[in-house]
Amino acid sequence: MKITNKTIITNEMFCYQCEQTAGGKGCVKVGVCGKDATVAALQDLFLYQLKGIGFYGQIAINNGATIDDNIDRFTVDGMFSTLTNVSFDSEKFMELIKEGNNIKAQVKALAGDIKGAVSEEALYVAPETLEEMLVDAKKAGVMADTELNEDIRSLKELAIYGLKGVAAYAHHAYALGEKDEAVNKFFYKLLSSATDKSLTQAEWIDLNMELGRVNFKNMEMLDRANTGAYGNPEPTKVLVTNKKGPFIVISGHDLKDLKELLEQTEGKGVNIYTHGEMLPGNAYPGLKKYSHLIGNFGGAWQDQQKEFNNLPGAVLMTTNCIQKPRDSYMDRMFTSGVVYWPNTVHIEEVNGEKDFSKVIEKALELGGFTQNEEEKFITVGFGHNATLSYANEIIGAVKSGAIRHFFLIGGCDGAKTGRNYYTEFATTLPKDTVILTLACGKYRFNKLDFGTVAGLPRLLDVGQCNDAYSAIKIALALALADAFKCTVNELPLSMILSWYEQKAVCILLTLLALGIKGIRLGPTLPAFISPNVMQVLVDNFDIKPITNAENDIKEILG
Repeated sequence: MKITNKTIITNEMFCYQCEQTAGGKGCVKVGVCGKDATVAALQDLFLYQLKGIGFYGQIAINNGATIDDNIDRFTVDGMFSTLTNVSFDSEKFMELIKEGNNIKAQVKALAGDIKGAVSEEALYVAPETLEEMLVDAKKAGVMADTELNEDIRSLKELAIYGLKGVAAYAHHAYALGEKDEAVNKFFYKLLSSATDKSLTQAEWIDLNMELGRVNFKNMEMLDRANTGAYGNPEPTKVLVTNKKGPFIVISGHDLKDLKELLEQTEGKGVNIYTHGEMLPGNAYPGLKKYSHLIGNFGGAWQDQQKEFNNLPGAVLMTTNCIQKPRDSYMDRMFTSGVVYWPNTVHIEEVNGEKDFSKVIEKALELGGFTQNEEEKFITVGFGHNATLSYANEIIGAVKSGAIRHFFLIGGCDGAKTGRNYYTEFATTLPKDTVILTLACGKYRFNKLDFGTVAGLPRLLDVGQCNDAYSAIKIALALALADAFKCTVNELPLSMILSWYEQKAVCILLTLLALGIKGIRLGPTLPAFISPNVMQVLVDNFDIKPITNAENDIKEILG
């Protein structure tokens, strides 16, 4: 169906949840991501609804009630829909806000008799019209509570943004039939806590650390879901140039969508290219067995407007990372799952399956590339299973001095200046170092030839952003190995991370909750982190802002 968008532009908004926020302080007229003030207001109001659901949900859990799966799923997917670059459709958010009334009523019934005060968010009942919702949204924004302490607000928003990241990974696990009761319960705990104005700074710090621990379990669940469905990723050469013929570019993170698309295109003469964070899909045995999974197209998410301009193929966006489509490819852009853009065709899920026939028809109609390019390849697939199969060689190389240090250079990419630092860092490193990389930040340097060291590739692509779990598991396994028997912080390993949106926030909280110190973070520090909260992170976890590649390498290697 066609998604239309009724938009009433308001003049006010405030959003600082992503790294590219205007002026490094906050978007107040229109989002750098492309959302207008109306969508921003509706996202605020929907989050307000979710906090009310969390309030009743936590009471229900405390009273021993079991929350229905449809409520869990609504909460998880709802949080994910407010993450940066996911949904930009005001009508869809109106639907979710109204549905929130019904979900809230269900959870309230489960909660039973309530002793004590009920939060404003829990009592709220959303109206029917957009105009009324926009009025109500003024009490739901980040800065609506003008009396809130700056540091409490900072820690509260840190946790809320982290929860949006947790929601993204839980959503993907749900798609493959995996869920975790402890993870789902934490959504209600955190959302309920966000309605409590009495919580102290120490309590919010504890909640952020708990979120980090919950997300580790969450990423472990998603890893289990992905490998259970498609096998363990294997080192795989991936074509990064174009082949003649009709094609579909699939972007985002949803491997189930990729699998269904491959099944539905088999034998139809349509090539499938991964894009952005879908690149690691080429390394899973259950996916790469399809010969028409031809390779990877383009680079990171922020280049899509240029790369998709007049593209002679169809594009399927499966999760976050969508940018405002240009007119030159609006007719060939399709969305799926929680992703919505006004006036694009959305592929609905019916009885657990999606029909991609419209995407396939568009690809065949457009005809595709008219000639083959000279073949070029990169190698992916160094998840924890593959990398740890070389554990003895790695340990031997470290003990012999052949490998001096490991660097995890990964995270989100973005268009804001300052991200060339990561390319400079990777290319300046000595030849006796190994680079682990993950998420779309790797597109800054993953097509460069780094050669080998001690018989191993110097650049090891661990996977998607959620595969930070793989990197953590590799580090923990090496630390516990008989040859080292040390803590992770004593390993010859440094983490150089780039962030853009809220999944990076929850991964950072996971690393901190595991006690990992000395992380270098950039290209800028989050606007929602107050100076005092930043000092707490520096004092307790030795977080460092990046400076310049040469100086940072010298400081690390000594």
